[in-house]
Amino acid sequence: MKTHTDKSTLVEELLADIENFKIAHNCDRLVMVWWGSTEIYHEAQEVHSSLAKFEEGLRTNDPDIAPSMMYAYAALKSGVPFAMGAPNLCLDIPALEELALLTNTPIAGKDFKTGQTLMKTIVAPGLRARALGVRGWFSINILGNRDGLVLDVPENFKTKEVSKGNVLDGILNGEQNPELWGDIHHKVRIEYYPPLGDNKEGWDNIDIFGWMGYQMQIKINFLCRDSILAAPIVLDLALFLDLAKRAELAGIQEWLSFYWKAPQTLPELEPIHDLFKQLEKLENTLRYLMGEELITNLGMDYYQNVEEDASY
Repeated sequence: MKTHTDKSTLVEELLADIENFKIAHNCDRLVMVWWGSTEIYHEAQEVHSSLAKFEEGLRTNDPDIAPSMMYAYAALKSGVPFAMGAPNLCLDIPALEELALLTNTPIAGKDFKTGQTLMKTIVAPGLRARALGVRGWFSINILGNRDGLVLDVPENFKTKEVSKGNVLDGILNGEQNPELWGDIHHKVRIEYYPPLGDNKEGWDNIDIFGWMGYQMQIKINFLCRDSILAAPIVLDLALFLDLAKRAELAGIQEWLSFYWKAPQTLPELEPIHDLFKQLEKLENTLRYLMGEELITNLGMDYYQNVEEDASY
């Protein structure tokens, strides 16, 4: 537990912790994954706009520099890849993106996609593929552990609400097809219910319509445990970010969007939320790094083989 209140001193302690950990455990390389509680909602401020202003903010104890940002800064200063598992503002500021490129260090985030949002990124692409309209999507999460307690605070919940709310917009594009998805009433609620303990439950009511506007509904009840769903993500990210570091892929690792509710991208790029497109990008990036042929799903080789077999 850190006791200092001076942010520059705290960062120096974090830098020392990273170096001492590396020595004590005889590690050649490290990866840092933030798996802490959701911080209160922040929007990017002037102190986040450049590395120089961020470092000045550390010296002056700027209140807009959150604890997760200090951990990320220390990791990147040490050349350690950093993954942001919570939804709050952290890596997605120009200052830390600049530092990641300066130190040739991979970064990825944000907000692990484990429960209800995972279901959305599975179901919504199917609705889009079959041109089924959506009038409303009402989601409730019931959490019993500290995650639920933290998100019971309005300032913290807003952080999560923003992260979870963007997913449907990225899959069901109302601008491309306003008749089907131009007026979706999307509501997200999170309730703290201590008897659930480490379990959580996600309820979804989806109001859809099909041919001739006929209205239908889909109900989803997902009973799960975050730790069981998130632990494999942490392991994957540790391996893939280490690979990215060894492959000299610096900065934002957009190819790891598969794991995030709110994938971090370059400012000029729209994030991909469709789980299946994310998986294809992940697999193709790995194949590219291994020098293997990319997956296109074109299928022409299949037809060619059939024609060749038929000719015999």
